[in-house]
Amino acid sequence: MFENQDKSNINPLEPQLVNRGCRLNANYNSGDKVLDCGRCKLSQYDWLKDYENQEVKGKVCLAEVRFKNDRKDYFVYAEDLNLEVGELVAVETAIGHDIGIVTLLGEIVKHQLKRKKYRTPINELKKIYRRARINDVEKWLSAIKLEDSTLSRTRTIIDNFGLEMKLNDVEYQGDKTKAIFYYTADGRVDFRELIKKLAEEFHIRIEMRQIGVRQESAKLGGLGSCGRELCCASWICDFQSVTTNVARVQQLSPNPQKLAGQCGKLKCCLNFEYEAYVEALKAFSDPNIVLHFESGDAIHQKNDVFKGIMWYSYTNDKSNIMAVPVDKVKEIIAMNKKGQKPKNLEDYAVTMEAHTNTNEGYGEADLKKMSD
Repeated sequence: MFENQDKSNINPLEPQLVNRGCRLNANYNSGDKVLDCGRCKLSQYDWLKDYENQEVKGKVCLAEVRFKNDRKDYFVYAEDLNLEVGELVAVETAIGHDIGIVTLLGEIVKHQLKRKKYRTPINELKKIYRRARINDVEKWLSAIKLEDSTLSRTRTIIDNFGLEMKLNDVEYQGDKTKAIFYYTADGRVDFRELIKKLAEEFHIRIEMRQIGVRQESAKLGGLGSCGRELCCASWICDFQSVTTNVARVQQLSPNPQKLAGQCGKLKCCLNFEYEAYVEALKAFSDPNIVLHFESGDAIHQKNDVFKGIMWYSYTNDKSNIMAVPVDKVKEIIAMNKKGQKPKNLEDYAVTMEAHTNTNEGYGEADLKKMSD
C-alpha cells in the first residue's frame, strides 16, 4: 500500500486507531499492501471468489468501498491497479477525494448493486484514483481525530441556536475539506445560520444529512436484548416498516418495553418470522367463532402456532383456559353447524392452565406509537 513512499514516520508495531466501524484497532505495516483491520461492521463475504471467471480485456472493474460505520459506496477503477480487499484507497468525490477501505471486488459487486437497488448507472460511477499514499493516510487519520471534538462543539452550537434536532455523528472527508453532519429531527429544521456558523468555526464545507432513528442505531451500533450485535449495525441495509399487525399475528404481548429496539421503534427482527406465522395460521380456525357445548359457550384466548393448539375458556370462567388441537376445534365447529353440541370442552382439551394477564397494562395504542 505504501510502495515507493517514505516510511520512516510509520511504526509497524504501533496499531493505528481507525474509527470507521472496525471492531479492532486497525494496523498497517510499511511492508503490507493490505490494511489489517480485523472484523469490521458490515463486512462482506465474497461467495464468488473461488469461481473461475474468464478474464475479459477492457472490462469495467467495480469495487465496494466502506467509509465510516455503515456508509458504503461503489466505484470503478483501472484494471492495472490490481486492488485487494482491505486496502486503503483514495476515491473521487464531488470535491476533492476521500479515503475508504475496499470491502468487495469483481463480479460480486454487480450483485450488491442489484440487491441494494443502486440506481446510478455503472458508466456514471465515480472512480478510485489510487492506493492511499502515506500523506493521504496521515491526513485521513488526523481528520478522524477531529470528529469527536467537532461533534461535541457542534452540539453546543445547536443548543445555543435552540434548534429542535439531535446531532448523531460527524464524518470528515479524507482530505479534510468537507464534513457530513448526521442528525435526526421530528420535522424540518432551518439550519442555514447553523451552517454559516459551522463553516466559520471549522473552516470546511458542511453537509447536513437527516437520517431516521433506525439509521441512527445503525450508525451508533450496540447490543440487542438477544445479546448479539444490532442487526441494523451488522447486516441490514434495507429497512422495512414494522407494524403493530406483525406483533399481533405472532401472538406477542403489546408491551413496548419488550418489543422496542434501541431506536425506540418496533424491533426489525419482528419481521423475520412474520411470513412463517402467516403461513402457519392458515391452518387455524377463525378465532372469532364461539364454540357451543352443553356445559356452556367457549371463546378463544390464544394460539400456540407451531404446536397447532388453540386455547379456549368458558365465557363464565375465563380464568381457566384449555388447549385444544386445531383439528378438534374444526370438528367441534362442524358439529355446531349441524346443530349438535358436544358435552363439554374438557373432553377435547389436552391440557389446562390458569390464565394470567400478560399485557401488563399496555395496549394496541402503545405499539402504534412505535410503528413506522
